[in-house]
Amino acid sequence: MKRRSILSAAAAASVALTMGVGAAQAQDKMTIALIPGLTTDAFYITMQKGAQAAADALGVELVFQGAPDFNPVTQVPVLDAVIARQPDAILIAPTDTTQLIEPLRKAHDAGIPVITVDTFIGTGQYQTGAGDADFPLAYIASDNVLGGKIAARALAAAIGGEGKVFVSNVKPGISTTDQREAGFKQAMAEEFPGITVLETQFNDNDANKAASQLQGVLAREPDLKGVFGANLFSALGAANGVQQAGQSGVVKVVAFDAPGSIVDNLNTGLVDVAIAQHPAEIGYFGVVSAYAHLTGNSIPVSIGTGFTIITKDNVSDPEVAKYIYSE
Repeated sequence: MKRRSILSAAAAASVALTMGVGAAQAQDKMTIALIPGLTTDAFYITMQKGAQAAADALGVELVFQGAPDFNPVTQVPVLDAVIARQPDAILIAPTDTTQLIEPLRKAHDAGIPVITVDTFIGTGQYQTGAGDADFPLAYIASDNVLGGKIAARALAAAIGGEGKVFVSNVKPGISTTDQREAGFKQAMAEEFPGITVLETQFNDNDANKAASQLQGVLAREPDLKGVFGANLFSALGAANGVQQAGQSGVVKVVAFDAPGSIVDNLNTGLVDVAIAQHPAEIGYFGVVSAYAHLTGNSIPVSIGTGFTIITKDNVSDPEVAKYIYSE
């Protein structure tokens, strides 16, 4: 859903405050757990800050617990430990669309409401009564297909609407980056017939590998014009690879996400455009939605947050700079 859904969630929180605060005060303090994709990424650090702001406003305890890398093998034990603590609700960015279904079902079966943030399980279509992954209450995230289309248009503009480009991505099976790649390719196919999209390079969230892959593509395709980094490490690695190949300014780089490191690259010209999500809003409305549900109010099944396009020319604008992620 679009902005009106976000406003609906905020309205639900207002209702919850007026209707449920007395009851909440009479009981133990509610606990809402936020399990990020990983704890070391500025995106999730910013999400935590938004979630904490909502928790402070609503008088609930926020638990932030995650793994240091984006991997279901390390995330599942964290989830199990959180379930054992029996929080009132869990917000989670699942690190795989299928491998997190059964681990999250344990929370659902234990009576703990689950809301996914940033990423989803299954198809992301919840509360439909169909499929084995529709049990979460809601999905709160950017429209990643749209984000990929925005990236395609930005890269097409940067290279003059023709030439060869490719996507530097993490690995298949991550809902957000899968959707960004799909949106990017769709927009390129439909809107930019003069652009050829080469085979996607998967880097396993390793910036060094992404840099090496960029140089490998350049060796095979010396007329390469641009690359879309579908997440932070893909973009950083691609930008470093372009620099190492002596092609800065020749091969254009569009980055998804906007921590300080990407902004530094914008200022030096290594990155041409950054597509900033609004992770603080995702965290804020995650807590708001969980609280509203716990106090007997309905919540939207899907809440979408926006994007801000950042370039070297507008990065100092206060209205733009506020969307740069916390480090």
